[in-house]
Amino acid sequence: MTESGTVWSAQDTNPSAIDAALRDLLKERHAAGEAVAPARVLNMVVVVDDQWRGEIANRLEKVGRYHGSRTIICAVEAGRAEIDARATVTAEDDEPGDTIAVAHEQVLIDVGPGHLEHLDRVVDPLVVSDLPTLVWSPHGHPDAVDALLGIAQIVLIDSIDEPRLADAVARASELRERAYVVDLAWLRSTPWRERVAATFDPPQWRPELARISAVTVRFRPDSLVAAVLLVGWLARRLGWRPGGLTEPDEQGRCSGTAEAPDGPVELRFEPDPTMPIPGLAGLTVETRSGMGVSLDRGPGGLNAGRRAPDGHESSWTVMGASRGEAGILGEGIRQALLREHGYTTALGVARELVG
Repeated sequence: MTESGTVWSAQDTNPSAIDAALRDLLKERHAAGEAVAPARVLNMVVVVDDQWRGEIANRLEKVGRYHGSRTIICAVEAGRAEIDARATVTAEDDEPGDTIAVAHEQVLIDVGPGHLEHLDRVVDPLVVSDLPTLVWSPHGHPDAVDALLGIAQIVLIDSIDEPRLADAVARASELRERAYVVDLAWLRSTPWRERVAATFDPPQWRPELARISAVTVRFRPDSLVAAVLLVGWLARRLGWRPGGLTEPDEQGRCSGTAEAPDGPVELRFEPDPTMPIPGLAGLTVETRSGMGVSLDRGPGGLNAGRRAPDGHESSWTVMGASRGEAGILGEGIRQALLREHGYTTALGVARELVG
């Protein structure tokens, strides 16, 4: 794949000038005889702290084909009063000799904290009309997100960024009332949900779903919300009524209960400090008949084990379960164009658990 780009930059500029520059950049490509068609699928607005702009740019570069058609990065710099900008139009040819190259546009805007409350005035002239707009603010700045909700339909969040479980659930619930929410904390549990479903899919094991008596979820200490969302998914799928959840202790452990049609279910949440990346480290499901199923993160996939009611034990490896943080972010951008309702129901259970 070959790549070429055209760049414009200006200091102390304004949104109208940036918009005009983007149009001129595309005109230049056509005037040079290039067959370039701008991608027109998704606007992506990213609000970042200035000192971390490089790290976020690197994460965006690794999402592959899922990056936004027009990406607008607003870098927040303390003390800044004016707006500086840099616009780039990059065209990629999948194969040499292609007649038309697809162009992706990126705008980097340097703004100050004073711009955030009215950031929609800066961004609105720059988004492509009639395309869905996704907002992502990985370093907080809720005032910027709130300002942009008037022009955005999707908000990308990572609930593990909130230090308290109750705050994470409350903020996600608030945003869910105003936009379609894609939560990276939820997407990290996707392979775990798939493997649990597959484990109980054989006809001889399906009756055990109604006999579940305990669920233990192991997670990186900052990822309790991901564990609670996984349990929320199980509760909704199996018809459990959630009870309360205790406050995390000094080690971050907490517990709760749920009422299943056939009896109570004990819920345990156990942090694993050895977990190197955000998300889940392991899961154990126990049933009243004596069956137990465990999944634990391991090299190249998940280490799975099952204890049958008669005591027989078996183990195997589920290959390729982890997509890495770049894969999680790419999936989050892809989900912006879909409507997956499992998260909403799991979030509802989480809200009940935290009261």
